[in-house]
Amino acid sequence: MTDMPAVGQSVRRSDARAKVTGEALYAVDHAIPDMLHGAVVRSTRAHATIEDIEKDAAQTVAGVVGVVTAADLGDLFPRFGHLIADHPILAIDKVNYMGEPVALVLGETLHAAHDGADALYVRYSDLPVMADMDTALAPEATLIHPTSYPKGDVAFEEAITEPRNDNVAHEASLEWGDVEAAMADAAVVVETSVKYPKLYAYAMEPYNALATVNEEGVDVTTTAQHPFMVRDDLARIFSLPLSKVRVRSPLLGGGYGSKSYTKLEPLASVGSWYSGRPVKVALSAEEAIYTTRADSANITVRSGFDEEGHILARHFEIRMDTGAYTDNGTLVLAKCVNRCFGPYNVPNLRAHGIAVFTNTVASSSYRGFGAPQGNLAGELNMDQAAQQLGIDPLELRKKNVLPPGGTVIAGKRGLDADLSADLDIVTDKLGWDGDSPDLSGIGFGISASDAGAYPVSTAQVRVLIDGSVLVMTGATEMGQGSKTALAQIAAHELGVALDQVQIVQSDTGSTPYERTTGASRTTVLVGLAVQRACQDAIRKLEEMAAETFDVALTDVKTADGVVVSPGTGEWPYANVLQSWFGARSGEVTGVGLVRASGELAMLPPFWEVGVSGVEVSVDPDTGKVTVEHLVTVGDVGFAINPTLVEGQDLGAAMQGLGAALYEELIYDGGQLENPNLVDYRVPHANDMPLAIDNVVVERGDGVGPYGAKGAGEGPLNPIGGAVASAVGRAIGRWPEELPLTAQRVWELMQDEAE
Repeated sequence: MTDMPAVGQSVRRSDARAKVTGEALYAVDHAIPDMLHGAVVRSTRAHATIEDIEKDAAQTVAGVVGVVTAADLGDLFPRFGHLIADHPILAIDKVNYMGEPVALVLGETLHAAHDGADALYVRYSDLPVMADMDTALAPEATLIHPTSYPKGDVAFEEAITEPRNDNVAHEASLEWGDVEAAMADAAVVVETSVKYPKLYAYAMEPYNALATVNEEGVDVTTTAQHPFMVRDDLARIFSLPLSKVRVRSPLLGGGYGSKSYTKLEPLASVGSWYSGRPVKVALSAEEAIYTTRADSANITVRSGFDEEGHILARHFEIRMDTGAYTDNGTLVLAKCVNRCFGPYNVPNLRAHGIAVFTNTVASSSYRGFGAPQGNLAGELNMDQAAQQLGIDPLELRKKNVLPPGGTVIAGKRGLDADLSADLDIVTDKLGWDGDSPDLSGIGFGISASDAGAYPVSTAQVRVLIDGSVLVMTGATEMGQGSKTALAQIAAHELGVALDQVQIVQSDTGSTPYERTTGASRTTVLVGLAVQRACQDAIRKLEEMAAETFDVALTDVKTADGVVVSPGTGEWPYANVLQSWFGARSGEVTGVGLVRASGELAMLPPFWEVGVSGVEVSVDPDTGKVTVEHLVTVGDVGFAINPTLVEGQDLGAAMQGLGAALYEELIYDGGQLENPNLVDYRVPHANDMPLAIDNVVVERGDGVGPYGAKGAGEGPLNPIGGAVASAVGRAIGRWPEELPLTAQRVWELMQDEAE
């Protein structure tokens, strides 16, 4: 390992030039000769049986090659889903949300396909619409899923093995102690109810997939965050071994969880299977909004405190709207339950939640994965408790926050962070003194998420005959900078120049297995796999050198990209390889494997903590909230690339501000009212806070390379609660619902004035 480390340095992203010059290739840039284009016909009803699909008019449109419906899928398995295979490729007999794919029209050109889609007629018979959780949970509610479905590939998730009798998709709970007895002994009991909105994880690149299905198997180029998981679904659909399914994910134009798991790939694949030609399906931004979203939530929390402000008990009741299909919603609920009560000493806890099917777009992963919803309730409750107890909210948090190594959940890894110190950083930067002028307020919050990053990763490091290096990994580059960070780790371990390292990613046909790219796991777990693969390659190079030079293996060392042994001097890797192989040919491959053993045996592999704060001002005439100052702490253990960490933290915080102030998918009776980026308001450049402090904290307390922990989600999780608290202090009334749009805040101000 070189003494001049490549890690810990803010080197420029390896893909920066290609992206800013437009040279970078994304999935949508790929094309195949004789390729067809697919246009999706979507349901115009939120809940209805399909009485008839009339193809004739569509099939006579010039350039239309064919129309695919569920009835055309023959012996193919017609559904997908990694937890429960309940999501139809194309609607089977009924539709469960407005925008659900009903047919795929194939055309020689995209225009022809869309013209054919416009000509297709679907006749429906409407069913009662369960557009919200209250309606879906009513005793007389119509069942959205009256049938059973097969299990996905996740062993710890229960399958739906018999017909349902309600619209509850999943139930999760966590409990210890005696909550009711502790509440009875409390000096103060504080109850808080909040509503968190439905969100669309806007990525600049919409979903698209290009598929070829023939006698050799299935080959798909797509926008998937988890190509190996997509491979599993496609293998099941076509009854193929995994070896005959290839999924490639080139550079992604953002993901944020919305491109997790299988989305568009089955549509393109069945189109190719049906037509015998390659098929590309590329969605518009509006169509992408009909593909997936984040869970909305209604949460009530009661917390009991003693007179000094120590938490005695907390009780959370959570309802999450998971939409029409399971996707990843059940795991989001489970994580919300684990993350809602905060990194506090809670001697008595009950956290219970249900995920509810509704006739809306299916929810899936979204940055933060249940933590933002639960944290809004938990942290706003802490601020309201501080007010009732007459204690400074910073003091109340520090009085209850767990110390480093503290037990968040029994049986899980201890807290690997110093949150009290991190809180001090945020409040010092904000100038917190407990007071604020009228129509101005400061809010801050903390969170700890048990990273949903199961430790299974593999990597290969190939040292080539000229001494340059190829790093092979199944992790996906979606803008977070993993290509650069992983290259830095490899360069540091091998002692070679960074420009000698090339990263090859996300191809199930050539790169080693990687279950997912998400949950802030890449730097920690894939980084460990790369580190171990480098060490394996070095061991093999040293063995080659010992054999070639006829010296003891113990006398051979590697440093700064050369192999050193007594009497032979320094040999660059290229010379060792050429001498051992006897020609300018050959290479050595190191393999790195990561599994739940040793230091990674106890889960989670790390706690992703979030400590963020804001100062806001409120316009008295309009209610518009302006974020004057944003502070985030990136408690990452060790920053492989500090600039990448800062970028991830700022991006996460801005996404959190979107949910806090602007973003919400609005439904009216099952109809999505704002399925476009005009009416669905994401943060703009002029919404950036006037002052920003991104503080990177390095204490070397992670299990990843050089003490690294995950980054990229933590600062988002407390932002909603921090903004709600800041606005509450500014206007004198605690908000209960996000986003805090100008209209909503203005109405709160009028209520307070009355």
